[in-house]
Amino acid sequence: MKCHYLAAFTAALLNNQPMGFYHPSILIKDAQRHGLRVLPVDVSKSGWLCSIERGGEGARGRGGELYLRLGFRYVRGMRQPVAEAIVRARAERPFTSVDDLALRVPELRKDEMKMLAEVGALNPLQEIHRRDALWMAERAVRPVGPLLEQLEAAEGDSPLARMTVEERLTSDFRGTGVTIGRHPMAYRRTEMQALGVTPAAYLARVPHGRLVRIAGSVIVRQRPGTAKGFVFLSMEDETGVMNAIIEPATYDRYKLVVVGEPFLLIDGVLQNQDGVISVKVGRVEALPTGAAAESHNFH
Repeated sequence: MKCHYLAAFTAALLNNQPMGFYHPSILIKDAQRHGLRVLPVDVSKSGWLCSIERGGEGARGRGGELYLRLGFRYVRGMRQPVAEAIVRARAERPFTSVDDLALRVPELRKDEMKMLAEVGALNPLQEIHRRDALWMAERAVRPVGPLLEQLEAAEGDSPLARMTVEERLTSDFRGTGVTIGRHPMAYRRTEMQALGVTPAAYLARVPHGRLVRIAGSVIVRQRPGTAKGFVFLSMEDETGVMNAIIEPATYDRYKLVVVGEPFLLIDGVLQNQDGVISVKVGRVEALPTGAAAESHNFH
């Protein structure tokens, strides 16, 4: 299914969360590494559920290629009846502006409108950036008297600067729990190279028993009761997923960092046994960085 129907397979997984071992953000990044293009939440195209779109000849990529569109269910605080009201109003005629959306879908609460703006879902309405959208959303949901409620506000640029890359990442994770943009580690790859960090995809090239340094976001923490105190980490960078094994004494030494930090820098010994690659951890430190997906912890 994943090999031959990647878009449908990924959409089905995302639409049936919470389930399984990995956070939705990890599923999205894995699908992207396998060639799937994931499109953001968009009030002019999204439904409640994640859906599949077919690209036209003029779209980026091959004509007829299947894309995955994130649904409103991933917008934090969004109510399903309101999302369905947006879809019904859109079916009658396309939205022309943020004000038009607010006027035709009065069920939209202020917090829902703000979150749609923050995650970029309003950008396509008027070819605006997220802070423009936040400015317009705040104005659109402000109560007005009956004399003016049918009138759209006058056009005008907001005085707000565009969000930085870090601010967009933070907004993505805060607003949807996922990001369809580059992995946070991709923005630090030059720095990681200077520190001698080996990307996940290149660990298979490292000889067994060699000292190695890895870094990434922690996506799974496990400390099974039957593992005699051993802790197992799964970490991710923009190239893939890597696994680390922490002995009980090492875990006791670095417990606060291992448990509390979303990004880690690890020195250890690479183990490659029958093609199963992991790093036996010797030293751990926090890697200061910005937003990250929530990890799944089993301990």
